[in-house]
This record gives sequence, structure tokens and C-alpha cells, in this order.
Amino acid sequence: MRKIRKGDDVIVIAGKDKGKRGAVLRVVDAEHLLVEGVNVVKKHERPNPMKGATGGIVDKEMPMHLSNVAIYNPGTKRADRVGIRLLDDGRRVRVFKSNGEMIDT
Repeated sequence: MRKIRKGDDVIVIAGKDKGKRGAVLRVVDAEHLLVEGVNVVKKHERPNPMKGATGGIVDKEMPMHLSNVAIYNPGTKRADRVGIRLLDDGRRVRVFKSNGEMIDT
């Protein structure tokens, strides 16, 4: 079970964008993810008439390492760690380590 998933609200804890918050747009691989509005770089793109794309310099979000983000806990309004708890009916749910609240409902 993944501790951080697509759609989660995360906060950056290390790097040039430290302190920024955003939603996870997609999980790229086991160790990298794309966060909305974080790690934005300028990319030079070629025009592609087949796709109808004009060339130029565009701002693009790049993947960042999983270790540089932590899930945001709205209860404490701080970054938090994630644990996994087994419910009575056999389901596994993610919980915040600081206060034990369930992330998944």
C-alpha cells in the first residue's frame, strides 16, 4: 500500500520549494511524484504541427523524490508521517502518525 497517493495534499519538506503545498498530480514511479505548482522549471519545446503545439519556453512541473515531501495533516496544520492500520473487517487504511486519524474513509 502506497503511503502517498494521487490526489493527496502534500507539503515540501526539502529542496528549493520547501514549505510549498500542493496536490499530487500523479505518481511517476516507486520513488518520484508530480506535485501541483512545485518544482516548476522552464523547458524549451519545439513546435509540433502534427499535434498543433507551438514552440517556445513553457513552465512545466517536474517529478520530485518521494523523500522530499510529507503528507499534510489538516488537523495539526503541519507535515505528518503516514502509518497503516488494519481494521476489524480486514481493510488496511492509512492513518496520521501524530494523532491516529484516518486519511482514507
